[in-house]
Amino acid sequence: MAWDKIALFFLQLSWTVQHITAIHRHDIYPHGMLYGDVTLQEGDDETSEVTMLTKPMFFYDTSFTNLYVATNGIISTQDLPMEKQYVDDGFPTDFPVIAPFLADIDTSNGKGSIFYRQTESPTVLKRVEADVKRGFPDATFTPTHAFIATWENVSAYEEVTRRSSPSNRVNTFQVVLAYNERDTYALFLYPEDGLQFFGTRPKESYNVEIELPARVGFTRGELSFLFFSRTEGPYYSVTSNEQSVKNLYQKGNIGEPGVWLFHIGNRYSFQNVIPAQHEAVLTKAPPVLVAVFPDEDYTETDEEEYDPIDPDFQDPTTMDFLEPEKDSSLLERLNQKVPLGQSPAQPSVSGPGEFPPPDPHKLPSEDVTQPQRPLPKHAILQVYPNPVQDVPPHASGGQVFSIEEKVDFDSGVIQYSTDNKETCERFQQQCSQNAHCTDYSTGFCCHCNSGFYGNGRQCLPNGAPLRVNGKVRGTVLVGGTAVQLDSIDLHAYIVVGDGRAYTAISEVPEPVGWALMPVAPVGGLFGWLFALELPNSRNGFSITGAEFTRRADVTFYPGNQRLSIVQTATGLDNQNHLNVDTHLQGSVPFIPPGATVQIEPFKDTYHYYPSLITSTSVREFTVVSAENGAETHTFQVKQNITFRDCNHGPRSGLETQELRMERIFVMYVKEERILRYAITNKIGPLGAEDPEPEDVNPCYSGNHDCDTTAQCVPAEGQLFLCQCATGYRGDGRYCYDVDECAEGLSSCGAHSYCVNLPGSHRCQCESGFQFGFDGRTCQDVDECRDQPCHTQASCSNSPGSFQCQCQLGHHGDGFLCHPQNGHPKTQCEQHRDSLQSGNGGVPLVGAFIPQCDEEGQYRPQQCHGSTGHCWCVDSRGQERPGTRTPPGTPGINCDELAQRPETVCERWRASLLQQYGGQPESHHYLPQCDSPGEFNPVQCYGDSSYCWCVDQNGREVPGTRSHDAVKPACIPTVAPPTMHPLPRPDVTPPPSGTSLLYAQGQQIGVLPLNGTQMDKQRSSVLLALHGSIVVGIDYDCRERKVYWTDLAARTINRASLEPGSEPEIIINTALMSPEGLALDAAHRRLFWVDSTSDKIETANFDGSGRRVLFDTDLVNPRAIIVDSRTGTLYWTDWNREAPKIERSSVDGQNRRILVQDGIGLPNALTYDSSTRQICWADAGTKRLECISPNGTGRRVVHSDLSYPFSMVAFANHYYYTDWRRDGVISLSRDNLSTDEHLPDHRSHLYGITVAPPHCL
Repeated sequence: MAWDKIALFFLQLSWTVQHITAIHRHDIYPHGMLYGDVTLQEGDDETSEVTMLTKPMFFYDTSFTNLYVATNGIISTQDLPMEKQYVDDGFPTDFPVIAPFLADIDTSNGKGSIFYRQTESPTVLKRVEADVKRGFPDATFTPTHAFIATWENVSAYEEVTRRSSPSNRVNTFQVVLAYNERDTYALFLYPEDGLQFFGTRPKESYNVEIELPARVGFTRGELSFLFFSRTEGPYYSVTSNEQSVKNLYQKGNIGEPGVWLFHIGNRYSFQNVIPAQHEAVLTKAPPVLVAVFPDEDYTETDEEEYDPIDPDFQDPTTMDFLEPEKDSSLLERLNQKVPLGQSPAQPSVSGPGEFPPPDPHKLPSEDVTQPQRPLPKHAILQVYPNPVQDVPPHASGGQVFSIEEKVDFDSGVIQYSTDNKETCERFQQQCSQNAHCTDYSTGFCCHCNSGFYGNGRQCLPNGAPLRVNGKVRGTVLVGGTAVQLDSIDLHAYIVVGDGRAYTAISEVPEPVGWALMPVAPVGGLFGWLFALELPNSRNGFSITGAEFTRRADVTFYPGNQRLSIVQTATGLDNQNHLNVDTHLQGSVPFIPPGATVQIEPFKDTYHYYPSLITSTSVREFTVVSAENGAETHTFQVKQNITFRDCNHGPRSGLETQELRMERIFVMYVKEERILRYAITNKIGPLGAEDPEPEDVNPCYSGNHDCDTTAQCVPAEGQLFLCQCATGYRGDGRYCYDVDECAEGLSSCGAHSYCVNLPGSHRCQCESGFQFGFDGRTCQDVDECRDQPCHTQASCSNSPGSFQCQCQLGHHGDGFLCHPQNGHPKTQCEQHRDSLQSGNGGVPLVGAFIPQCDEEGQYRPQQCHGSTGHCWCVDSRGQERPGTRTPPGTPGINCDELAQRPETVCERWRASLLQQYGGQPESHHYLPQCDSPGEFNPVQCYGDSSYCWCVDQNGREVPGTRSHDAVKPACIPTVAPPTMHPLPRPDVTPPPSGTSLLYAQGQQIGVLPLNGTQMDKQRSSVLLALHGSIVVGIDYDCRERKVYWTDLAARTINRASLEPGSEPEIIINTALMSPEGLALDAAHRRLFWVDSTSDKIETANFDGSGRRVLFDTDLVNPRAIIVDSRTGTLYWTDWNREAPKIERSSVDGQNRRILVQDGIGLPNALTYDSSTRQICWADAGTKRLECISPNGTGRRVVHSDLSYPFSMVAFANHYYYTDWRRDGVISLSRDNLSTDEHLPDHRSHLYGITVAPPHCL
């Protein structure tokens, strides 16, 4: 008994010694007015003035000099959008954020304070250095600067009603950012009792009782992707649910509860945030002894591995093209018989001069019935890259290819051989799912089905746009400076129907960004692959498919710099995106910063051989710089493309083709470090004479109005037909994707489900199954072979699933088992163990067994192993309504659902899906939601043309319902995703002279005019407006200011065209959907229409003197113009039941209808001062018409428009924005000439106006 007491005494003593308490409030870093802090203004959604750091701080791998502190528990490196754009959304945000506690916080009426300051205090810096040393003992870090922000006793935003009283729960937390010239660390501090609420309720929760847990972590924000979009950057989340928020003060990662340390930035290379690993758990002396098993919250962050630079990559300054006639020993060695599945002996190579090239004259013929062309004299010969077997590559100077049927070179698939004939029965899985297999006398070939193109192994739908993704690596010498390119991103977007290829390479450092502008061949590859096919021609992808190697040697004159380009295509991903990696090595001429490069249109001749395509061309480019003026240079391009060719089927007889490259646009954006190429490409027979422009069919000239997802099919003369691409439906001028999965058009087999893709679909095996050898049949995976269960658990496999069960004497979910005397079971563990025990210790057959995570909490997604149904649950294990999915259908991302509440659109869609049994029919209505979960502005009933517009809440906009093939012109009311890095929000003045200004969502573009011709090469962005939807636009020639309406912010704004001018808001109240805008320069009044409140209003130019002109007999007002000379106002109303054009005086008198017959969707309206007529462009009738102000003299100017939205008249031309082409269309009054400008940033264009240098 005495020994028992002694043991108990020492156990209690040891427990007391190890007792850890959280950091106290008085122990966090000093803060407040006494320490020089700035206090953030009280409110619900406040953002501090910019804090300009005395030294730049690295966040991830980017340097920042500005910081902003926000009410809602975050710090950002840029000014923040309105809180509705991020507070109630999931993590990550689309802009850079350091989030110690992101939630809807409110400091109004004295509910807490927020302090912040930057400091160089030695006391603070020493303390930070010690804290970092505790979390990262091996780090050598001496901070030079710090930034401290403290939220003290702040409250959650609450809607207080008569039935409720305000909560007294308040939170206190702090963030310390410490940095030097190389590294940045962040400390998050949560003092004891500092967190009394753990989340906030979304403002727009529509009376649904949901609470969104606070988001804690870091996000880099969206990064540049192509010309017109962005992609999600890296991020790191600390919390995922309410329990993990509570852990913030109960645990820590540097040995003290409530203190969290993270490495968040480095100057040289930084993939993602790294947390400290010294865990601490808050303990309190309990009345009884309980053994505590601390959970592991953090694991080592997986860092992206970069592919090493190919050590065998040859220096292009020593590389010569091989002359095949010198020797044939190499091909003779390749012609040796090699057993199937083995590679031929590889010659040792040390340089190009030591590798004997082949002699094509000594090659045996492939087949007497199918003669092949001899090898070219200037071929770079190489083995096609092997994606399957791990065979070292040849040195670049010694690569070979085969044109001999019996040569079994290693190309990543089983090769054809007359000694071992391969048939469709055995190997048809090598064909695309959109191809058919055909047996021939010596083997089989794959051929794409009708409606698709490719080489049979990879097939794409005809006419559908395509994306390319890849990395760029290598070393480029610029003016004696070597610049390393370490796996930077390359993205391309190709409008196949036009042959227009857009390529963007991000994070390109100076000076190589400027120097690579002339190297358009990097993006030229994609132009050749998907060129617009003229009659009797085939583009590159139709021949090579998605697996090939392209090698180009570029020599610049007069400096003789040489650059080697190797681009390897490795196939299509599961989204049908092409994967291409690029390797650059060599030197390029220096180009002065700020210079522009112009490349004239040119032609290139391609020669076609079995498994090989070659071309050689000389191109000219002009560099225009402030230092040297205009300088003309040339470069020569020699290139080879090697690919897998099928030698068994009939030959195409193709020997030569001519690639025509036009409208070449190159640009380096220094601020975003993005290199852009845009080229229009057409491929046709060699030597074909250029027809007269008026004789060219619009399909070949690109002047058609077919949708970007449609094919233009030429007919007689100037006639053509728009045909939606395979996998799309519509009239050809508007096409929408066919959901093969929802319509039961897929060929997916048992244990697989269908995933819809743009223009196509793919089959995916259900969880627990994987594709077999044929690549199409799903087979069960025996997970138990990988021993997934805990060492104290047993594993039992079942079709599509497996089960882990803790052994006797242990409890847990089978993945983690504890002795029975361990910590108390959670609700989930008790629930699970009770069902696993069943009756008499035997599990109940077919019963649902809940799955618990490592902390014993319910996993967000639960699945029934017997039925295959899956659903999402909350923290109590209760099923979230509308999330249950039957077997064979894609499941809902429950983790994402837990991070952000479902939107109204998503909840409604899920509810209807459940009502339809998960299989809606074509006539069923399902709300169409975009990727952030908002309502698409156009909603349609099934696959019909029965469509209407909705607002951001999904409510139908009256007067928009239509059964017409032309869908209503609905404008989104929610801003598109943020584009990062954010451009400067000030004005970049247009060139001197007259320019067109056009609205394009989040920016206002400038298109200079040379007379009446659009100067496309000098187009630019006037003003970048983050988070906006700019719709209406007009220009005040007297004060040189541009005015616009913002549908997302519900404001009317203006900005001067002087350099550096910033926007100012002139009206921001009582606006719902401000669209059209017009200025009366003579009377200094502005007019606008509101399509939701159905009003026409007016105010002075500064926003004063506001009054309503009309608020009756309006349904969908859109365009509005004013004739200052006569003081007359004109506007359109596109009410689908009764569209009309009206007029009145500027003071609201003498209102009457001007036009109401023969119109459909009168979107655009302008006043032609030359003819003194009112002109409109109609998206329904597709006509441009004019009429005199008195209602006489109506005439049709043009009768074949596409989808006009806004229009302006200038001189003898009309310029209108077009939603089909996403561009600006120019049309002469006599209808004899047309032109178009397609901005590199592809998205809908809205309003357009003209900005002359002086008042006309």
